Order: sequence, then C-alpha cells, then structure tokens
Amino acid sequence: MRVALPALCRAAGAAWRESFPLGGRDVARWFPGHMAKGLKKMQSSLKLVDCIIEVHDARIPLSGRNPLFQETLGLKPHVLVLNKMDLADLKQQQKIIQHLEGEGLKNVVFTNCVKDENIKQVIPLVRGLVEGSYRYHRGENLEYCAMVIGIPNVGKSSLINALRRQHLGKGKATRVGGEPGITRAVMSRIQVCDRPLLFLLDTPGVLSPRIESVEIGLKLALCGTVLDHLVGEETLADYLLYTLNRHRLFGYVQHYGLDGACDDITSVLKRVAVRLGKTQKVKVFTGTGDVNVIQPNYPAAARDFLRTFRSGLLGPVMLDRDVLQSLPLAAP
Repeated sequence: MRVALPALCRAAGAAWRESFPLGGRDVARWFPGHMAKGLKKMQSSLKLVDCIIEVHDARIPLSGRNPLFQETLGLKPHVLVLNKMDLADLKQQQKIIQHLEGEGLKNVVFTNCVKDENIKQVIPLVRGLVEGSYRYHRGENLEYCAMVIGIPNVGKSSLINALRRQHLGKGKATRVGGEPGITRAVMSRIQVCDRPLLFLLDTPGVLSPRIESVEIGLKLALCGTVLDHLVGEETLADYLLYTLNRHRLFGYVQHYGLDGACDDITSVLKRVAVRLGKTQKVKVFTGTGDVNVIQPNYPAAARDFLRTFRSGLLGPVMLDRDVLQSLPLAAP
C-alpha cells in the first residue's frame, strides 16, 4: 500500500516503541473455560475419523496453536492448513515450513478460502495420508472421514465450504462468521468430495486452556479468536499500532488520510474518529452549569481500526515476525 512520500520519510526516521506494556493483564480472563467440553466431544468422535485437518491463522503460524490437539488427537494422520494466507506476509514461508517440519508437522498447506487458493491441495494430501496409514476398525470402510479442528475464527467452516465448491460444485454447508464461536458443537458429517468419497466433521474452536504469554494472547485477539471487548478495543488497537509501526507498515496513514505515522494510540484514534465522523456528545459539569461537548468516540474508532486491519486493507502482516527472526536461517 502506497503512502505519501513526506509521511513515509518522517515515519522511517521515527523512533518506535521497542516493547509493549504487558504487565497487569489477566490473559485467563479473555478466554472462555467451557472449551474443554468441546475437546472431550472431539476425543469421543475420534473413532469415526481417519485423519485430522487442523486449521490455523497464517499470520501466527508459530503461535497460539492448542497443544492439547497434538496430545489428545495426535494418533491420527495430521494436516496443518495455514489459512488467510492473503492477510499474511509470507516472505519467510520456507522458514516457517522448515520450523514446523522440525516439530513433526510435515504436511502443511497455505490457503486462502475466500478465493480458493491452494484448496485443491488438501484432499490429495488427506487421501495419501489415509491410504498410507493403518485405519484400525475403519479398514474395510470405503469412505474417508476427517475431523476439522482449530482455535476459533481461523476459517474451519470456510475451508469446508471451499472444498465443497471445488469438488462438488455446491454452496455453503456450514455457517461462516467473522467472530469466534459461530460453530458451537461437533456437527454431523459433511460431504466434500465424491472421488474419494470424503466426509468432514466440523468442530467448535478450542483455545489452549493456558496461553503461554500475554503477547501471544494479544496476537490471538488481533486475529479475532476472542471477542474484542474481553481484551478491550483500545488496548487491542494500541497493540496493533505498536505492531504496524515496528514492522514499518504505514498503510494506515494513507487509509485514514492522516498527516503522518504516529505511535500514540490516543492521537491516532482521535484523528480516525474525526475523519470518520465517529463522535459523541458528552455532558460536562462546570461551576456555571452543564455543557455539552463533542468528543471523539474512541471505542468506535478502535473497532474500525481493528476491522480495517482484519480485512487486509492495511496490507499483509506477519504477527510472528519476532519469533521467526529468532530462528536459525532456513537451509537453501
């Protein structure tokens, strides 16, 4: 995304925050505790499936995956689908793949379920894994069944619908939404292919019961895995601004018609609110009487800032950039 040259020059020479204040934030409060029930239901359905398809957000390929998936569902062949690749900066894609392979994840596909990019790679991969593995009591069953798992709002239902479009020419079988929690329970089997005859089980998003750090929690929240108000729209908008500036991604300057990049979230949200007409009347009590004052609606401006980022209008971003930089160089 292009930014006016004077603003870009000022931004390039600016000193941005090197850290984000993480103290005093209770990550456990952000994530609902009822998800253990969903994981138990998945475990009870394992005998019905031949393969696990785990969907995760390509913007955080190395963060936030639920370790309990591997512990409790790891007996089955496993495909990792890193979805929303159109929203991710994948300059270091090979490094990501190499690191995941080192963790035992050798079947990784990057997808964009909105435009069906790389969707046709998924079923041949699943078929090869199933045919090359021992199917136990399902050995005589001619149909295949895979369980689609992942944390909330990474595109599990979108993947199922994309597979149906590509292989059956049919429309939506599952409801899709931009907020976590659309899929509430393990559903009935959904056919996605004729040859081979393949069914998928859609499941509710299940987060790890213990988030490793506040920063990982903020990354997960930026990707929409929990409702914004649980973290705080303005807190989340501030972490987004911190991330964009550190990565030298100044698309927000042009998008909102700002004078230049800025590292102060209050100033940015004030200008965003005024630009979009998101203001509100506030009654101020004075010694001479009540006065109505027009003030920026900071929460509304923060919601718009977050929505714009999630829609990709601020450009692709790799939220795990710092993690990737700490890894050894990928082999040529």
